[in-house]
Amino acid sequence: MPETKPVLMQGNEACALGAISAGVRFYAGYPITPSTEIAEHMAEKLPDLGGVFIQMEDEIASMAAIIGASIGGMRTLTATSGPGFSLKQENIGYAIMAEIPCVVVNVQRMGPSTGVPTAPAQGDVMQARWGTHGDHPIIVFSPASVYETYYLTIAAVNLSQKLRQPVIILLDEVIGHMREKVLIPEAGKLLVEKASDLVPSDWKPYDEKGLTPLVPFGFGHYYHVTGLFHDQYGFPTGDPPQVERALDRLHHKLEKNRDEIILTNYIGHKEPRVAIVTYGCTVRSARAVVTKAYWQNRLPVGLLSLQTIWPFPAREIEALAKQVDVIIVPEMNMGQIVGEVERYARGQAEVIPLNRYDGEMINPDQIYEQMGRWLS
Repeated sequence: MPETKPVLMQGNEACALGAISAGVRFYAGYPITPSTEIAEHMAEKLPDLGGVFIQMEDEIASMAAIIGASIGGMRTLTATSGPGFSLKQENIGYAIMAEIPCVVVNVQRMGPSTGVPTAPAQGDVMQARWGTHGDHPIIVFSPASVYETYYLTIAAVNLSQKLRQPVIILLDEVIGHMREKVLIPEAGKLLVEKASDLVPSDWKPYDEKGLTPLVPFGFGHYYHVTGLFHDQYGFPTGDPPQVERALDRLHHKLEKNRDEIILTNYIGHKEPRVAIVTYGCTVRSARAVVTKAYWQNRLPVGLLSLQTIWPFPAREIEALAKQVDVIIVPEMNMGQIVGEVERYARGQAEVIPLNRYDGEMINPDQIYEQMGRWLS
């Protein structure tokens, strides 16, 4: 950790500050509860840094704008909530296919449709994975605190640039609007990964041999950008072997960098009988349960919190399932990530969903009651 200073800030503010710290200088978006504070902070800060803030006419245009700015050489961000996230999906797919880096924040609220705009939920987990069409890869982070929001936003920007890949930050209303102390590095001490300035002489924008840097338009290299399947130079192709290689390329670049992308945290007993697996604001309730059950009463319980939910932490779930009798999966939805946990537990541990979808958080007592049935 570099030298730090404590700052009290809101989750949405931490997201904006993290993006700016990571070099984001272009924001396009449209106000929507509960993400609006991100746009407000970017509108306030970017002009003084030589950046650009644009309030677009809608979320489709917002997504298109950050794609265009990214191709022009800027680090970009947009933020929205559920209804706007739905509108962004086609252009997210375009950015994936054309390998254009950008970061999309979705501060989840209660849905479907307009739902309850001020109520928290975790109902967009599967949309974040499969919202756009085709067998696309995606990176999705889910912070459980204001602190995590700041640092995961920086990680999202860095990974987006390195892998030429859209990255989604799946916040929720609780994390977006709560205030906590965050340790912010002193100016100049933050380690932000810079894009390589070295462009090989035989540069190909979509080289099958591995990652190549994105050269902004107008900087000396001619190439084609399209949402169609394309060859190494970006020109459209329908040739089956080339199509297969192009889709493999999109997935392999994430697989090769798995250890950098997959972020989880385990606390609790070294040999647990019962484990909790969760993400986002629900981690906070689960952490309170582990504090009571393990740290105070020495019960054999543990918590695996998922900062990365896509690509799914399959290896971590497999390893956990070999240790425990049961895995409890609390979610503020009708059950979305629980199916993935069950799939990778492979029958080695019983997987129990714990769902709440009335616009309120899952509280520690609900988790503790469910867990107690397996410890009695």
